[in-house]
Amino acid sequence: MDRRPSLTLAEQFAAAQEWWREAGVNSDFADAPRNWLEQPVKPPSSAEVPVKPAQSATPAIPSLGGDPLGWPQSLAEFAPWWLTNDQLATGGSAPRIAPRGPTEAELMVLVPMPEEADRERLLSGPQGSLIGNMLAAMGIAEDSAFLAAALPRHARHPDWQTLADRELGKVIVHLVKIAAPKRLLILGRAMLPLFGHGSAQPGQKPLPIELQGSPVPALVSFGPENLLETPRFRAALWRGWLDWTGGRQ
Repeated sequence: MDRRPSLTLAEQFAAAQEWWREAGVNSDFADAPRNWLEQPVKPPSSAEVPVKPAQSATPAIPSLGGDPLGWPQSLAEFAPWWLTNDQLATGGSAPRIAPRGPTEAELMVLVPMPEEADRERLLSGPQGSLIGNMLAAMGIAEDSAFLAAALPRHARHPDWQTLADRELGKVIVHLVKIAAPKRLLILGRAMLPLFGHGSAQPGQKPLPIELQGSPVPALVSFGPENLLETPRFRAALWRGWLDWTGGRQ
């Protein structure tokens, strides 16, 4: 008969722990291996946290014409600069054509680009003939007007908004300043983004506009190709010119 005294629950638990200690099992065990020699990782202080380099901004679109400080200050200097400056490259393989006419002209006529067949003289084809007849009706001799194109060479489908972003308008306004005409006639509403205006203008009536940075009054109408194809556009331009200048039919 077993006469050993019964143990309390606490005594049984203590006895079990003593038995495991005597058996040499006095550590915690887990299934996953652990490197007990590994040094603990110290969290970095705020001074030690590496700073990520700032994301580089989208590369700026290069401005056409380069640094304005290097732009020509006279018409005599402008023509060779317009024909040869690498920073005026707008694509295409047609030859560059210089503007023509005197300073302080009664009227400067700005077209989008040279005609496709132009080689040495700006507006030497049908568009030039139209503008010559228009000047004659206005009482202005063609050789006393100043004729210029916004692009150095003929282009198929120019992106005027991209050209505006590349600040081509500033080059044209600079040309207006050194040419110093009394009035400016812009033939081509698509060019208006160059001067900070929207190209989508309703109606057929020519629109007087202001060119930021230029004191010369300006009138904008349809491009030469549209005037050639559509008689009512020519009639609208003539009426707009008379209204603008205070002329009479």
